[in-house]
Amino acid sequence: MEKMSLTALAREQLDKARAAKSGRAAHTVYGGHEHSLRQTLIALTAGVSLDEHESPGEATLYVIQGRVKVTDPKNSWEGSTGDQIVIPRTRHGLDALEDSVVLLTVAKDVGQHT
Repeated sequence: MEKMSLTALAREQLDKARAAKSGRAAHTVYGGHEHSLRQTLIALTAGVSLDEHESPGEATLYVIQGRVKVTDPKNSWEGSTGDQIVIPRTRHGLDALEDSVVLLTVAKDVGQHT
């Protein structure tokens, strides 16, 4: 069994994002290409976006810190600290409304090998 502090990891990744030209940093918490479940902690500074991309499978976004907006071509959902957003199965993007850290949890579709 493994244990880690997501709070400490969030602080560390947000520091990295603030120091990075891109304004973002990420760390795989669990999983990887050989697992169907993957969790990634993503830190974004205010105003930074992840451009629209395809949905990798069933996914949720838990806001550890800050405020974000998930958008798809027809809707948008705002989340703040403590909120969980179900990621749409359509193309979508993510905007940091303020310095933010989120935990992305993805369960890849059976048979998907990405």
